[in-house]
Amino acid sequence: MSADRLRVLVLNGPNLNLLGAREPAVYGRTTLAEIERALAAHADALGLDVECHQSNHEGALLDLLHGAMGRCAGVVFNPGAYTHTSIALRDAVAGIALPVVEVHLSNTEAREDFRKVSHVGAVCLGRIMGFGPQGYLLALDALRAHLAAR
Repeated sequence: MSADRLRVLVLNGPNLNLLGAREPAVYGRTTLAEIERALAAHADALGLDVECHQSNHEGALLDLLHGAMGRCAGVVFNPGAYTHTSIALRDAVAGIALPVVEVHLSNTEAREDFRKVSHVGAVCLGRIMGFGPQGYLLALDALRAHLAAR
């Protein structure tokens, strides 16, 4: 990572480590490692650095969000199932005062009713969902445009 380039935290929540194998009809066959490689290449083309993390543990995700303060210019965040349940992650996103783009591989609005509620989305810059792995690149584009406009 270059000291003169903006750094973006890419954070993935529970079960996203299983991408490629978990419910491929819903989430596709692309692995998280493949998404991270595509993000790194795309970020480089945008003049950004990305730092990718995944955790199945809510507290670890909280710590990573807190740790982004003062180090990162923004966050691309797929909270996974915590999207629909975690007030703590919602409060962390609000508390770090960084632009955060929420991303989901599937269109959560077209799925089960419980997936239509995002506690995190209300405090994010925006939400991108339903475009599979491309959604991460779109989120990075949106975040870069937002940062350039500031």
